[in-house]
Amino acid sequence: MIIRRSLDSVLGTLSVSRRVGRRALIKLSHPPLKFPDAIGVERAGNDLREPIAVYIHIPFCLSKCNYCDFNTYEGIESLIPSFVNALSSEIGLWGTRLSRPDVSTVFFGGGTPSYLPAGSITLLSERLREATNIVPGAEVTLEANPDDVNAEKAYAWLEAGFNRISIGIQSFDDQILHALSRRHDSDQARLAVATARSAGFENISIDLMFGLPNQSLTIWEDSLKRAIELETDHLSLYGLQIEPGTPLERDIKRGTAPTPDDDLAADMYEMAMDYLCEAGYEHYEISNWCKPGFRSRHNLAYWLNQPYLGVGPGAHSSMMDRRFANMKSPRRYISAIASASVSDEVVDAPVEQGEIAVDFVEVTSFEMAMSETMMLGMRLSDGMRKSEFQRRFGISMSGVYGQEISKLVSTGLVEDDGDRIRLTRHGKLLGNNAFESFIIAGD
Repeated sequence: MIIRRSLDSVLGTLSVSRRVGRRALIKLSHPPLKFPDAIGVERAGNDLREPIAVYIHIPFCLSKCNYCDFNTYEGIESLIPSFVNALSSEIGLWGTRLSRPDVSTVFFGGGTPSYLPAGSITLLSERLREATNIVPGAEVTLEANPDDVNAEKAYAWLEAGFNRISIGIQSFDDQILHALSRRHDSDQARLAVATARSAGFENISIDLMFGLPNQSLTIWEDSLKRAIELETDHLSLYGLQIEPGTPLERDIKRGTAPTPDDDLAADMYEMAMDYLCEAGYEHYEISNWCKPGFRSRHNLAYWLNQPYLGVGPGAHSSMMDRRFANMKSPRRYISAIASASVSDEVVDAPVEQGEIAVDFVEVTSFEMAMSETMMLGMRLSDGMRKSEFQRRFGISMSGVYGQEISKLVSTGLVEDDGDRIRLTRHGKLLGNNAFESFIIAGD
């Protein structure tokens, strides 16, 4: 998973109309804000006093799906050996740069991490454990395609320290999978989950997509049913977004693929809310459901606006009042890492552009930190606790967002119980309307 700069991509919000037409975004103005003199940006931004999350990006795919616009590549397998060496070096450089930080969650994403040889994954895992302090009980996830999951690899991943696997199934309907350019079929999907479980994985997540061309409610219900029958511990359900420049977008423009139906997508989302709740799953975040005790701690680090480090081409990071990202091209990335170094003068200092493989840096202002904390935290079923906002920023939530919250409550998108605010069921369908209310003018 790559954390991106744009609001829609970072939040991954569901945008469906729910048969009421396109609702205008709620536009609210803020009065001039006055912040306590003693509270500086360093208080607002995330820091390294607590363990960080680490995301490791593997950009290789055997083939690219027709809806995907992630920083992934096919046909560059010849780069894998030099890439693995570069990634190992970058992990070591950041270990020095951040004084061997404590790490609470790790996520190998992509791309297709499971496509790499098991020995390469083991090498990278070992390097990470040398360069950082992975705390006891840390969540360590590997993203996998179903057709890559076999007993030999699954045992190797467990031996390398992975205790959670996220399998990109997307659908249990073979025609839908073929239309998405997926390489596996429904039988391979079920076998992948069973193989991971037999090998010893006790925390298995799967991804499913809804709002797809030619996907009916019946097809969607069948995918939900099969996921439940497999006793998966966690499900991530993502509404299709038509990304510019993808083969799927071109097919839709040419009329060779149907335009997705927003209202049907809304029905699918509501079906999932009801169906999974009845099956005992907790809807803890807009796009995520889990059995009790199986929340994704790595994704929670993002939604709680905690510090995270991204390693690999195009990976994004957020820490020490900075958002920064690596260069996207694998070839440029490998070349940059070959000449990178870390001097004693910059250890634990804020990150600057040009360091290691970083080619984008943005300072996180106090206002930006407040906005992001609200928007990200509101994705969670727990919502945003007012006392936590006060503790983090030294100012009351009502003092900054009182007008916005009142209007969101009056429109039925948000509920306020006095202790916290959270999205209503209706608000989960129209999340962007709520989230954009927390953008302070000038951010």
